Amino acid sequence: MGQVFDKLRGKQWRQKQVQAICDRVFDRFKLQTGKANFTFEELYIAVLLVYNDINKGLPGPHFDPPLKDLVKSMMTDCDINLDGEIDREEFVKFVELLTADTFAVVSQGLIISLIVAPTVAIATKKATEGVPGVGKVVQKLPTSVYASLVTLAIVWANSDTS
Repeated sequence: MGQVFDKLRGKQWRQKQVQAICDRVFDRFKLQTGKANFTFEELYIAVLLVYNDINKGLPGPHFDPPLKDLVKSMMTDCDINLDGEIDREEFVKFVELLTADTFAVVSQGLIISLIVAPTVAIATKKATEGVPGVGKVVQKLPTSVYASLVTLAIVWANSDTS
């Protein structure tokens, strides 16, 4: 349950996720190339890896990586020392800018799934009384179990449409 509240905190959770993804991708490149900075081509490959991690690790819809033109323009904006390459700190800032909308969508999905869904489930439990066959079963279930089942069904349906 602590993880749920951690995810709902917003900015801190987002920064923690971005930092973890950036560290993993940056360390992978550093190990393979032996270089401490990204050129444009390496940066674009890193962006593809970041979006791969986002799509695998975060709940919500599939997010397509940005086009090369956007990455190129953002690279010039994030290259603080103007050396034409992106170092680790610049990379973290770059990914934070690049994924701001992505994390907003994930956060909204979590709020809907984890707060709104159980509330709606509890509110509609009484409405199932008149449904033949189902009504009696639903009424026998404890409210917490019913709310959890409805929430799981909504999360599963959302992940299925992604």
